[in-house]
Amino acid sequence: MPAVILMSLMLSMQAPASVSDLETAFSNTLVSTYPDGRTARLWLAEGGRFEGQDRRGGRNAGVWQVRDGKLCLSQRRPLPLPGQFCTPIVRVAVGGSWTTRAMTGENIRVTLVAGR
Repeated sequence: MPAVILMSLMLSMQAPASVSDLETAFSNTLVSTYPDGRTARLWLAEGGRFEGQDRRGGRNAGVWQVRDGKLCLSQRRPLPLPGQFCTPIVRVAVGGSWTTRAMTGENIRVTLVAGR
């Protein structure tokens, strides 16, 4: 069986991401690095709340949920934003990184950093 088909088969057999896949993030920091080098920070709390610091230094907070294997964030402070921003959940250990898209559409690098 070609490696590409085998890899696709293995990926399709994995269980969808769930809240348990976020446990490592609860006591650590998600740092997003934007193309201009600035960083944003996100702190997830068990029970569905988050706090963040955007790349300009502003603070925000809201609620999160897992939906269809994705982490979905709804900002409540400083101003409630309509809708949710959802991003795939990536299973990594502390120190791990991945590339994804920001709410702005930019490609960003996200790293799970030890501590808050």
